[in-house]
Amino acid sequence: MEERKVQTIRGKCPSKSNCYKVVTLNGHGSLAKQKALKDYEKSFYLQCDKYRGADIKGLFSIRINVFYENQRPDLDNCLKIVLDCLQQCKAVRNDRNCVRIEAEKFVDKSNPRIEFELTEI
Repeated sequence: MEERKVQTIRGKCPSKSNCYKVVTLNGHGSLAKQKALKDYEKSFYLQCDKYRGADIKGLFSIRINVFYENQRPDLDNCLKIVLDCLQQCKAVRNDRNCVRIEAEKFVDKSNPRIEFELTEI
């Protein structure tokens, strides 16, 4: 029986919709990451020791539990951030290969975090 690898990433997962600002580069509008997103990406990389470098090349699924500080945030807002972070830390080759997401939302005021498990298909 294969051992389950549940990874915990501590900290508040930012919302993708609130993590970018419009900047002007060479006279053209562009999107730039806010500091909160950059900080989360760095923290995610350092904490993701169970999957960092796993380089899942093919299709995969993710089971994720998101623990927010309160009931207010939408569950789907953090999913894209997490998938992007998984690609950045080379857990997966390409986040577009995610074919299944099982997500649940919880409230833990004192310990916001995500807990996830990846499965190659």
